[in-house]
Amino acid sequence: MTRFCSIFSQLLQLFPRVDFQKAVVATQAERHARGFTCWDQFVAMLFCQLGRAHSLREICGGLASCEGRLTHLGVTAPPKSTLAYANAHRPWQLYEQVFYQLLDRCRGATRGKKFRFKNTLLSLDATVIDLCAEIFAWAKFRRTKGAVKLHFTLDHDGYLPTALVITEGKRHDVTVARQQTFEPGTILVFDRGHQDFSWFARLDAAGVYFVTRMKEGTAYEVIDRLPVPSQGGVVADARIALTTPQSTAKYEQGRPLRRVEVVTPEGDHLVFLTNHLDLGPTTVARIYKDRWQIELLFKALKQNLRVKTFVGTSANALHIQIWTALIALLILKYLQLKATFGWSLSNLVALLRMNLFVYRDLWTWLNDPFTAPPLPPEPVQEVLF
Repeated sequence: MTRFCSIFSQLLQLFPRVDFQKAVVATQAERHARGFTCWDQFVAMLFCQLGRAHSLREICGGLASCEGRLTHLGVTAPPKSTLAYANAHRPWQLYEQVFYQLLDRCRGATRGKKFRFKNTLLSLDATVIDLCAEIFAWAKFRRTKGAVKLHFTLDHDGYLPTALVITEGKRHDVTVARQQTFEPGTILVFDRGHQDFSWFARLDAAGVYFVTRMKEGTAYEVIDRLPVPSQGGVVADARIALTTPQSTAKYEQGRPLRRVEVVTPEGDHLVFLTNHLDLGPTTVARIYKDRWQIELLFKALKQNLRVKTFVGTSANALHIQIWTALIALLILKYLQLKATFGWSLSNLVALLRMNLFVYRDLWTWLNDPFTAPPLPPEPVQEVLF
C-alpha cells in the first residue's frame, strides 16, 4: 500500500525549499536567526491561515498538539514569544517574494480566457481593513479609528491577484495606481474613484487602455456618433472631447475618448468612459461588469482567511499576516484550478482545515473528497503446526 504524508505537508511541497531559501538570502531574513528558521516561521503562519488559528497561543498549541506529524515538515512547534519576535522583526518582504514565486506557478494552471481579445485585462481597486486605534497606534485613520488599505491588482486570466500595496487608510486609490507601470496593450478597469485625466493621458501615451464609469457632471462635446447594436442594451456610443479648461489641460485635445451608455435589464443607466475605440460597446460593458470579480476577491479574503484580526500589533507583523493570507488564497485558487471536483472557495477552506494532518493523497482527496480511502491490507497470520 502506498503511504502518503499529511495533506499540509503536500501543500508545502508547492514551495520548493531551494527557491524559498533564495528569497531568504535576498531579503537577509535570517541574518540574526538563532535556531528558529524562516521556514519554521512560514509554516507556523501558513498554519494560522489554513487552520484558522486566532492567536499565537492557538498557532503554537495547534502545532504542538500535532508534534508527531511535524517531523516530515522539518519543523517543531515554536514558543509563542519566539514566533511573536520573528513576526515583529523579520522582513515581511520575504513573504512578498514567496507570493510571487507561487503566482508564477498558478499562472501555468489557468484556463481559457473569458474574452476574445488577447489583451491582458486587469482590475484595480482597494479595500479597507479596520483596526483598533489604541492597539495599532501607528495605523492612524480617524480620531478613534485605525485602518490600513489594501490596493489590489487582479488579473482576469484566472482571477489571480497579481499585485498588492499596503498603505495607511487615508491613501487615495489613484495615488497608488499612478505609481504602477503596465505593459502596452493592457486594458485596465476601475471605478469612478480613479478618475484623473492627467493619469489617463499618461496611460494613453504608454499604449495602455482603460475602462471606467464616467462621473456625472463631466463636461464634453460629441465629435462622432458610432453605430449602436440592436441588442445588449446599448443606448449611445460616441467619440467625445472634454470641454472645460481644467480637463483639457490634463487630457489634451486630440487624444481619443469614447462614451458608451448602457441600460441594464434592471433599468439602470450606466455611462462608461474608455480610450479604446475598437472594442464593441457591449464588450466595453461586459469588461466593466467583470470588474465585480475583484469585489468577490475582497469578500473571499475577508470571510475565509485571517485578515480582520491579527496575532501581532506591529506594522511588520501585520504585513506578514496579510501576505501569508494572500499566499494561502493563491494555494486555494491553485487547488480549484487543478481539481476536477467543483469546489467553492468557502467549502474548500472548511474541509481543508479539517483534513490538514490527515495522511492521504492530496490530489485524490481533492478530486473525490467524500470517498473513504482504501483500507490497509490485513496482516498475514502465520499458522503454527
